[in-house]
Amino acid sequence: MKNNHKYDSMNMSNETMEEIIMRKFKSIKKTVSVIITALFVLGAAACGSRNAEIGDAAYRAAGEGAGEFYIDNNAIILSGEFKSTEEINAALSDALALVNAQRAAAGLSALVWSEGLADAAAVRAHEITTLFSHTRPDGSNWWTVNSTLQYGENLAKLYQSSSSVVDAWMNSPTHRANIMDGSFVTVGMAIYQTDNGSWYWAQEFGY
Repeated sequence: MKNNHKYDSMNMSNETMEEIIMRKFKSIKKTVSVIITALFVLGAAACGSRNAEIGDAAYRAAGEGAGEFYIDNNAIILSGEFKSTEEINAALSDALALVNAQRAAAGLSALVWSEGLADAAAVRAHEITTLFSHTRPDGSNWWTVNSTLQYGENLAKLYQSSSSVVDAWMNSPTHRANIMDGSFVTVGMAIYQTDNGSWYWAQEFGY
């Protein structure tokens, strides 16, 4: 009986060991899977960050283009049909607050939101999805959406938050110059979201 008892205990011990081994194997397998997933996500985020771009800023003096009058009504009307979301509206509001905080820190007055510039920005945000440039897809200057209002332009693509895009602009001498230009008093911004969720930004300045 004593020997049989030892034999039974040994079998139980062997079975328990197998269970432990299987459990550890499954745990290791799960951990490896989580690590691979995390590396994939980080890699994708890094690629997105590398692809983000702001280019150079654009600016024209108050007298530049005198005698030339452009308002692209068709483009402005079409821009009104672009989809917006609460997230996008919140991002634009945050971006305006961040920009004005930078100006306030430098003793400058806050930029006032302009619906006219916001309409022009909506046109430009859509246009830069096909041509990321201060030249419009039809070959005309960036300010020809509404020449009566547009005097400075900052662009950006693939920045998915207001803080990241404002940081990028502020770290660029030409974009910073537009944001910190004390003669600018109005601003309008827009984000165009592509089908894959990417954001394209346009920021327009005026006197």
